[in-house]
Amino acid sequence: MSQKQPEVQQASMLVTVAVLTFNGDTYLEEILSAVERQAIDGDVDILVIDSGSTDRTLEIVARHPRVRLHEIPNSEFGHGRTRNLAARLAHGEFIAFLTHDAIPSSTWWLRELLAPMRHTGAEVKAVMGKQIPRPGCFPLLKYEIRGVFAGFGPDFGTTIFFDDGSPSNQGLLDALSFYSDVNSATLTSFLRNVIPYRDVRYSEDMLFGQDLIQAGYKKAYAPRGAVIHSNDLSLDEYGMRMFDETVALRQIGKPIPPMRRRAQLRMTVRGIVADSIRIMRDPDFRTLERLGWIARNPLYHRAKWRAYRAATMVDLTNDEAIRAGSLEHRRSAGSPPR
Repeated sequence: MSQKQPEVQQASMLVTVAVLTFNGDTYLEEILSAVERQAIDGDVDILVIDSGSTDRTLEIVARHPRVRLHEIPNSEFGHGRTRNLAARLAHGEFIAFLTHDAIPSSTWWLRELLAPMRHTGAEVKAVMGKQIPRPGCFPLLKYEIRGVFAGFGPDFGTTIFFDDGSPSNQGLLDALSFYSDVNSATLTSFLRNVIPYRDVRYSEDMLFGQDLIQAGYKKAYAPRGAVIHSNDLSLDEYGMRMFDETVALRQIGKPIPPMRRRAQLRMTVRGIVADSIRIMRDPDFRTLERLGWIARNPLYHRAKWRAYRAATMVDLTNDEAIRAGSLEHRRSAGSPPR
């Protein structure tokens, strides 16, 4: 079933911002309001694709007349498939993607996200923006997010990734092709006609980045095109999310060997020690918060590496075992958040 707001002329649109929703009422008002306030020299088309929300998501969308709504059954959602649908529905020359829990951090988010494709002259085809963990994010995830994005380049510049033909290995290819569509943009025609997302259960963004790099195209990291984003997960959910992510990487062909118990223990202890030092030095925490996280954060490391090891050991042909450990399955197969 599809419901649309009044049509706009495609030729006049610079960019479509596509927000994929499923029971996303927690942050959606902030997201849509932030997109509507963007300062950019072009017209912005806002598209929400909802896959069967039963909370206040549709009510929030209805309060924003600029937003076009397209509804699909929950059973039809797929992380790659639905993003390809968004590209077909897009009115803009570019398409930017947000998950329903990623809030643009400034009024120039969209301008900065598109800049590597519009202004660098480098023939960039896709851009990944920065993610800033939201206040209250548990330390392990907070420091992981900061570390991952710091590795892509300084906050004041734009980093361009491409394969220059030099001898490489799987590790270098993984680094060059890393991509997250929590906060990303590409040319609409490129996604429609050249390299679409693959229709896989998970990690469609990593495959898209890999396909792009291997085909000889360039992608960029735009740190000033930032969003506030970190998953609101319980301890149990965090472990299941790690299981999903690791299984998905194996399913798309990443060489992840089985983890031994000794390695699991070593990584758990190493993470606890490193994070405890970070917590003690973290100016975001007051004294009682600091002590509380020093006590609780080790539980997240334990859950992380226990789930990671299980994901490295599970038989990829055993659908029942995969579903048993999967947060994606628990929340239903159509749930868009990352």
